[in-house]
Amino acid sequence: MEHVTNSPEETEALGEALAGQLEPGTVIAFTGDLGAGKTAFVRGLARGLGVRERVTSPTFTIVNEYGGGRLPLFHFDMYRLGSADELFDIGWEDYLARGGVCAVEWSENVSDALDDDCLRVDIRRGEGDDQRIITIGGGKSD
Repeated sequence: MEHVTNSPEETEALGEALAGQLEPGTVIAFTGDLGAGKTAFVRGLARGLGVRERVTSPTFTIVNEYGGGRLPLFHFDMYRLGSADELFDIGWEDYLARGGVCAVEWSENVSDALDDDCLRVDIRRGEGDDQRIITIGGGKSD
Protein backbone atom coordinates (compact mmCIF):
# COMPACT_ATOMS: atom_id res chain seq x y z
CA MET A 1 0.00 0.00 0.00
CA GLU A 2 1.35 3.44 -0.92
CA HIS A 3 1.15 6.48 1.37
CA VAL A 4 2.23 10.07 0.82
CA THR A 5 3.44 12.16 3.76
CA ASN A 6 4.36 15.84 3.64
CA SER A 7 6.38 16.28 6.82
CA PRO A 8 8.52 14.28 9.24
CA GLU A 9 5.60 14.46 11.68
CA GLU A 10 3.28 12.80 9.15
CA THR A 11 5.89 10.11 8.51
CA GLU A 12 6.10 9.48 12.26
CA ALA A 13 2.30 9.35 12.50
CA LEU A 14 2.22 6.65 9.81
CA GLY A 15 4.75 4.62 11.79
CA GLU A 16 2.72 5.13 14.95
CA ALA A 17 -0.42 3.84 13.22
CA LEU A 18 1.40 0.77 11.92
CA ALA A 19 2.69 -0.07 15.41
CA GLY A 20 -0.78 -1.03 16.59
CA GLN A 21 -0.86 -3.88 14.07
CA LEU A 22 2.52 -5.38 14.96
CA GLU A 23 2.94 -8.72 16.69
CA PRO A 24 5.86 -10.16 18.65
CA GLY A 25 8.63 -11.24 16.29
CA THR A 26 7.73 -8.81 13.50
CA VAL A 27 10.67 -7.84 11.30
CA ILE A 28 10.36 -4.62 9.31
CA ALA A 29 12.85 -4.22 6.46
CA PHE A 30 13.38 -0.56 5.54
CA THR A 31 14.81 0.68 2.26
CA GLY A 32 15.33 4.25 1.11
CA ASP A 33 18.01 6.80 0.46
CA LEU A 34 20.08 8.48 3.16
CA GLY A 35 17.88 11.05 4.91
CA ALA A 36 14.66 9.69 3.41
CA GLY A 37 12.91 9.34 6.76
CA LYS A 38 13.53 5.80 7.93
CA THR A 39 14.44 6.87 11.46
CA ALA A 40 11.44 9.24 11.58
CA PHE A 41 9.20 6.28 10.72
CA VAL A 42 10.85 4.22 13.48
CA ARG A 43 10.31 7.08 15.97
CA GLY A 44 6.61 6.78 15.17
CA LEU A 45 6.72 3.00 15.57
CA ALA A 46 8.30 3.44 18.98
CA ARG A 47 5.66 5.95 20.06
CA GLY A 48 2.91 3.61 18.84
CA LEU A 49 4.43 0.77 20.86
CA GLY A 50 4.48 2.96 23.98
CA VAL A 51 8.24 3.50 24.08
CA ARG A 52 9.03 6.72 25.94
CA GLU A 53 12.77 6.87 25.25
CA ARG A 54 14.25 9.19 22.64
CA VAL A 55 14.76 7.25 19.40
CA THR A 56 17.94 7.95 17.46
CA SER A 57 19.66 6.37 14.48
CA PRO A 58 21.89 3.45 15.47
CA THR A 59 24.36 4.20 12.65
CA PHE A 60 27.46 3.83 14.82
CA THR A 61 26.12 1.35 17.37
CA ILE A 62 24.43 -0.96 14.80
CA VAL A 63 21.45 -1.59 17.13
CA ASN A 64 19.51 0.43 19.69
CA GLU A 65 17.17 -1.35 22.09
CA TYR A 66 14.02 0.28 23.45
CA GLY A 67 11.88 -1.26 26.17
CA GLY A 68 8.98 -0.18 28.30
CA GLY A 69 6.38 -0.43 25.56
CA ARG A 70 3.83 -3.02 24.51
CA LEU A 71 6.68 -4.84 22.72
CA PRO A 72 10.43 -4.25 22.85
CA LEU A 73 11.83 -2.46 19.80
CA PHE A 74 15.20 -3.35 18.31
CA HIS A 75 16.30 -0.68 15.83
CA PHE A 76 19.07 -1.83 13.50
CA ASP A 77 21.11 0.20 11.03
CA MET A 78 22.86 -2.05 8.52
CA TYR A 79 24.50 0.78 6.56
CA ARG A 80 27.98 -0.15 7.77
CA LEU A 81 27.58 -3.93 7.52
CA GLY A 82 29.02 -5.70 4.52
CA SER A 83 27.10 -8.96 4.70
CA ALA A 84 24.46 -10.97 6.48
CA ASP A 85 27.25 -12.88 8.23
CA GLU A 86 28.07 -9.73 10.18
CA LEU A 87 24.42 -9.48 11.24
CA PHE A 88 24.55 -13.00 12.67
CA ASP A 89 27.82 -12.09 14.43
CA ILE A 90 26.02 -9.37 16.42
CA GLY A 91 23.35 -11.80 17.61
CA TRP A 92 20.52 -11.42 15.08
CA GLU A 93 18.95 -14.75 16.04
CA ASP A 94 18.95 -13.73 19.73
CA TYR A 95 17.06 -10.54 18.90
CA LEU A 96 14.50 -12.51 16.87
CA ALA A 97 13.98 -14.90 19.77
CA ARG A 98 13.22 -12.06 22.22
CA GLY A 99 9.74 -11.50 20.76
CA GLY A 100 10.04 -7.83 19.96
CA VAL A 101 9.85 -5.79 16.78
CA CYS A 102 13.04 -5.64 14.71
CA ALA A 103 13.19 -2.49 12.58
CA VAL A 104 16.03 -2.89 10.08
CA GLU A 105 17.28 0.18 8.20
CA TRP A 106 19.38 -0.45 5.08
CA SER A 107 17.91 -3.95 4.96
CA GLU A 108 19.20 -4.45 1.42
CA ASN A 109 22.69 -4.91 2.91
CA VAL A 110 21.52 -8.05 4.76
CA SER A 111 18.64 -9.18 2.54
CA ASP A 112 19.73 -12.83 2.50
CA ALA A 113 19.30 -12.96 6.30
CA LEU A 114 15.69 -11.72 6.23
CA ASP A 115 12.70 -14.00 5.82
CA ASP A 116 10.41 -13.54 2.84
CA ASP A 117 7.49 -12.81 5.18
CA CYS A 118 9.01 -9.70 6.77
CA LEU A 119 7.15 -6.44 6.46
CA ARG A 120 8.76 -4.13 3.89
CA VAL A 121 8.75 -0.34 4.10
CA ASP A 122 10.28 1.63 1.23
CA ILE A 123 10.63 5.41 1.70
CA ARG A 124 11.39 7.65 -1.28
CA ARG A 125 11.54 11.41 -1.69
CA GLY A 126 8.51 12.97 -3.34
CA GLU A 127 8.06 16.26 -5.17
CA GLY A 128 8.63 18.69 -2.28
CA ASP A 129 11.51 18.76 0.19
CA ASP A 130 9.47 17.07 2.91
CA GLN A 131 7.21 14.88 0.78
CA ARG A 132 7.78 11.14 1.05
CA ILE A 133 6.30 8.25 -0.90
CA ILE A 134 6.08 5.33 1.53
CA THR A 135 5.24 1.86 0.29
CA ILE A 136 4.32 -0.77 2.88
CA GLY A 137 3.99 -4.39 1.84
CA GLY A 138 4.88 -7.95 2.57
CA GLY A 139 4.33 -9.50 5.92
CA LYS A 140 2.53 -12.66 6.87
CA SER A 141 -0.86 -11.41 5.70
CA ASP A 142 0.33 -10.36 2.24
